[in-house]
Amino acid sequence: IGWARFVSSRPAIATVVQRSSALRASGALARTRGALGRWHNWVQLAKFCTVGASGYVVNLAVYTLLLRGAGVHYLLAATGSFLVAVTSNYTWNRVWTFRGQRGHVGYQGLRFLVVSTVALAANLIVLHLLVQSGVGKVVGQAIAIVLVTPLNFVGNKLWSFRRH
Repeated sequence: IGWARFVSSRPAIATVVQRSSALRASGALARTRGALGRWHNWVQLAKFCTVGASGYVVNLAVYTLLLRGAGVHYLLAATGSFLVAVTSNYTWNRVWTFRGQRGHVGYQGLRFLVVSTVALAANLIVLHLLVQSGVGKVVGQAIAIVLVTPLNFVGNKLWSFRRH
């Protein structure tokens, strides 16, 4: 007998499961509303976007240089430009954006690298799909970076630079 069928066949258990799910959802919604209501989070988002904008410029400049100047394959160029940009972004986010949330540099750096690697994987997938659909490689990279930025921010805010 499956879990859903077991729960639905016992009204008391089903009610408890439904209430607990509703409480979790309402708690998450309340935390989200609370976070959106704090000015500090908006300032932090603006700083993250400023750092991200500089990383965006660095990424596209290095990407274009590797792609057009050195003749590197576009996915390898995207990986190389990512490594340069992520180093710059980590440094600026650590010393400026999330200054009050600094932990051990190695531990925090490893978390930042994990989040950034997930973002890189998403970026490479989007870039590949865009290029395969006929979008230019530099324009595709520009679009891919923008589309992956929210994932990157949430991962870094909630895990890499979270308050302990």
